[in-house]
Amino acid sequence: MTAARYPLGMDTLRARVRNGRLVLDEPTSLPEGAEVELLPVNGEDDLDDAERAALHQSLRESIAQMRAGQIVDGDELLERLRTGT
Repeated sequence: MTAARYPLGMDTLRARVRNGRLVLDEPTSLPEGAEVELLPVNGEDDLDDAERAALHQSLRESIAQMRAGQIVDGDELLERLRTGT
């Protein structure tokens, strides 16, 4: 099975359970019959202790880089990625 791919600009869909059925809170532009994967929002993730430690270390490094002015504007980064420069 391949991982799910979301189109650019695809927002998270929110739904509530009503009478045992999932009902979207807002209309969607998904085509009729489209299959979606639903995951309950429970505040948990699949990180183990080592992965969580690595994530927190990476975040600390990123914050230090930001404070040191070692940042790139988001639009500039996207342009670099588009043009390969």
